[in-house]
Amino acid sequence: MSRSPSNHDRVALIARPGARAQALEEALVWVGLEPCSLEIMTLVAREPGPQARTLLYDLDDFSHIICTSPFAAGCLIEAIEARWPQLPMGLEFHATGVSTAEVLKTGLGVEVSAPAPGSGSASEALLALPGLQAVEGVRIALVCGEGGRELIEQTLTERGARVSRLALYERRLQPPDETARERLARGEFAVLIVTSQEQIEYLEQWCTPVARTRPLVVSSQRLATMAGRCHFECVFIAGDATPQTLAETSAMAWQQAPGIPD
Repeated sequence: MSRSPSNHDRVALIARPGARAQALEEALVWVGLEPCSLEIMTLVAREPGPQARTLLYDLDDFSHIICTSPFAAGCLIEAIEARWPQLPMGLEFHATGVSTAEVLKTGLGVEVSAPAPGSGSASEALLALPGLQAVEGVRIALVCGEGGRELIEQTLTERGARVSRLALYERRLQPPDETARERLARGEFAVLIVTSQEQIEYLEQWCTPVARTRPLVVSSQRLATMAGRCHFECVFIAGDATPQTLAETSAMAWQQAPGIPD
């Protein structure tokens, strides 16, 4: 049954970092929630090391390039512009979502294949793209942050592809501020939104049993399964990780869940 919560319990806690957090904040305001970024994660571009520099200069030897986030796409564009006066011919670009695809299209002027909104887990939806099925013997560059996206690399390798990981940024974790820690401890929020395994694992140390009864919005079934193992009791799965879908799912969770405990 729907309800009309007070202003006190409209707060949506966001674990997502960077520019995508800002877009999510705007979408949450649109659906009537009050966004509050936990600022637990910062994305930092890294200077390519010797191996990464070699891969970047050898892009013309690859058939496919996969970008796993808008930030990864932005880092790749900057790296290409610094090394290639003209983009090598014959490259096929793929992205884990429409936001990442849009960054690549705008920055490089290329066509990009990406899962449709609502396709579920970004990694699994990407791996279902037609262009990534028959890849035996094909060289693929996986542009990502340090760590993560093991499923993509493992599955494509099992399909016979020669996958090279190109890590162009890192994620740095920092504790939430005192106000956010108190909100988490008391369960004083409408919803908590997380978009990666790393975010759940890191936040778990501040989530008390009462916090784990509050609505948790995740971007895939895989994260929902992990949240269940971490004893979160009220998990809502968004169809994808786009700001609009996360906000709409958060609004639904906010309306359906009981109010904040006294």
